[in-house]
Amino acid sequence: MTDYKNLKLIATSNPHIRGSETTRSIMLDVIIAMLPALAFAIFNFGLRALTLTAVSVVGCIFWEWLYRKLMKKPQSIGDLSCVVTGMLLAFVCPVQMPYWMILIGDFFAIIVVKQLFGGIGKNFLNPALAGRAVLLASYAGTMTSWVDPAAGKAPIIGSMADVVTTATPLAVMKTGDFAALTGTYNVGNMFIGQIPGSLGEVSALALLIGGAYLIWRKVINWQTPVSYIATVAVLTFLFPKQGSGVEWMLYSVFGGGLFLGAFFMATDYATSPVTKKGQLIFGIGCGLFTVLIRYFGSYNEGVCYSIMVMNLLVALIDKYTKPTRFGVVKSDKKEAAAK
Repeated sequence: MTDYKNLKLIATSNPHIRGSETTRSIMLDVIIAMLPALAFAIFNFGLRALTLTAVSVVGCIFWEWLYRKLMKKPQSIGDLSCVVTGMLLAFVCPVQMPYWMILIGDFFAIIVVKQLFGGIGKNFLNPALAGRAVLLASYAGTMTSWVDPAAGKAPIIGSMADVVTTATPLAVMKTGDFAALTGTYNVGNMFIGQIPGSLGEVSALALLIGGAYLIWRKVINWQTPVSYIATVAVLTFLFPKQGSGVEWMLYSVFGGGLFLGAFFMATDYATSPVTKKGQLIFGIGCGLFTVLIRYFGSYNEGVCYSIMVMNLLVALIDKYTKPTRFGVVKSDKKEAAAK
């Protein structure tokens, strides 16, 4: 017979089943997934791609350490989230950007967007994209000049006067001279990444490898990136501005930051929906806004702003896509919603 008086029961709060994943391990997987794109950026643009990324990462680590130190809060740089932010911000900037300039973007991303709202998991915008938006608004000339990888590499230090700049494929498509683009770059160039553009966004192949790794590791779900890329592909195929639908679609999909945004930014835990249905809606919304901005806006790239717009709608998406609680029938759910 059980002696209930001497039985020791330990009551703890949920969850009672713990996984082996931690914030640090998840961020480490994201860093690993970005390495193919970083390696190609070094090959495409030169060693300055590595040094600019390193400066951005160090800047994000410093700003987070300094804020937590001044506010007398526990240090959080060990979770590696600031490293991911630093890499992503460098990835969406031109390789010839001055080092001091990217440190300003790091400050805005870490201090203003992340830490002032409570730190990791509490920001309502993707920090790297918000940092890029501020840099674009403040230094439009630098943020819209792109190194031509076929004409030479950017120097690690020193003057950029000898660097040859050119328009990105999307910028050429915006002018309407699609024939000039197809005569300069073929679809293979676009897919591999032998084109001008932001440091880490040019190679769809490298980003696809990184994205597949994240899905395989179950760090992200397939719903958001697949629905995002598919939406852009379908809309540009059905409504091409020039050329055939297939050709316009392929250049639109491979020519900008779509793969980087879909796999690494739209899937950010803090700023994307938690339900799978919500992730599908989120991805479709990002794709729709991307095409609308590219077609009807003055800016030739829409990935950055489309994701930030959808970031603002995440709470609403989660509210209307949350699953029914176990044991609750639909009629009870409707009655509760009507009250």
